[in-house]
Amino acid sequence: MFGKLGMPELVVILVIALVIFGPAKLPEIGKAFGRGISEFKSHAKKISEDVDEDEK
Repeated sequence: MFGKLGMPELVVILVIALVIFGPAKLPEIGKAFGRGISEFKSHAKKISEDVDEDEK
Protein backbone atom coordinates (compact mmCIF):
# COMPACT_ATOMS: atom_id res chain seq x y z
CA MET A 1 0.00 0.00 0.00
CA PHE A 2 2.69 2.52 0.96
CA GLY A 3 5.44 2.24 -1.72
CA LYS A 4 3.26 2.59 -4.76
CA LEU A 5 2.42 5.93 -6.32
CA GLY A 6 -0.57 5.92 -8.59
CA MET A 7 -1.72 8.54 -11.05
CA PRO A 8 -3.83 10.51 -8.52
CA GLU A 9 -0.87 10.83 -6.14
CA LEU A 10 1.44 11.99 -8.94
CA VAL A 11 -1.12 14.60 -10.04
CA VAL A 12 -1.38 15.93 -6.48
CA ILE A 13 2.42 16.14 -6.18
CA LEU A 14 2.64 17.94 -9.54
CA VAL A 15 -0.05 20.45 -8.55
CA ILE A 16 1.67 21.16 -5.23
CA ALA A 17 5.01 21.64 -7.00
CA LEU A 18 3.35 23.94 -9.53
CA VAL A 19 1.87 26.08 -6.75
CA ILE A 20 5.12 26.24 -4.77
CA PHE A 21 7.64 26.78 -7.57
CA GLY A 22 5.59 28.18 -10.44
CA PRO A 23 5.47 27.05 -14.05
CA ALA A 24 8.77 28.69 -15.03
CA LYS A 25 10.88 26.73 -12.53
CA LEU A 26 9.37 23.26 -13.00
CA PRO A 27 11.40 22.28 -16.12
CA GLU A 28 14.59 23.43 -14.40
CA ILE A 29 13.76 21.42 -11.28
CA GLY A 30 12.89 18.37 -13.40
CA LYS A 31 16.23 18.52 -15.23
CA ALA A 32 18.13 18.82 -11.95
CA PHE A 33 16.19 15.89 -10.47
CA GLY A 34 16.89 13.79 -13.58
CA ARG A 35 20.59 14.60 -13.45
CA GLY A 36 20.68 13.67 -9.77
CA ILE A 37 19.04 10.30 -10.40
CA SER A 38 21.39 9.65 -13.32
CA GLU A 39 24.45 10.40 -11.19
CA PHE A 40 23.13 8.21 -8.40
CA LYS A 41 22.62 5.30 -10.82
CA SER A 42 26.10 5.67 -12.30
CA HIS A 43 27.72 5.77 -8.86
CA ALA A 44 25.68 2.78 -7.68
CA LYS A 45 26.75 0.86 -10.79
CA LYS A 46 30.40 1.77 -10.17
CA ILE A 47 30.18 0.61 -6.55
CA SER A 48 28.49 -2.63 -7.63
CA GLU A 49 31.25 -3.26 -10.17
CA ASP A 50 33.93 -2.57 -7.55
CA VAL A 51 32.30 -5.01 -5.11
CA ASP A 52 32.04 -7.69 -7.79
CA GLU A 53 35.68 -7.11 -8.70
CA ASP A 54 36.80 -7.46 -5.08
CA GLU A 55 34.90 -10.74 -4.68
CA LYS A 56 36.95 -12.37 -7.44
